[in-house]
Amino acid sequence: MAVLTITKDNFENEVLNSDQPVLLDFWASWCGPCRMVSPIVDEIAEERTDIKVGKINVDEQGELAQQFGVMSIPTLVVMKNGQIANKAVGAMPKENILALL
Repeated sequence: MAVLTITKDNFENEVLNSDQPVLLDFWASWCGPCRMVSPIVDEIAEERTDIKVGKINVDEQGELAQQFGVMSIPTLVVMKNGQIANKAVGAMPKENILALL
């Protein structure tokens, strides 16, 4: 499945009301570690049909970043049934990201 661009406008529909777990990647274009994690997140989105994967640009979606208490990026958040099930900060290998799910 393709990676979704999550905004405050589609957040409720795509994340809170999702019947699948959602992996959210909080990122910014100027963030080096984010650029390292991004292709891994894209790969997971292509491989896993049982989850949704969304990316949230913290520069464009400050409200969502604030709502999740994102202080450092990249921050990865796993949402299940509209609740935060897991959260991790910083670049990490694919195995660690999959372990969050």
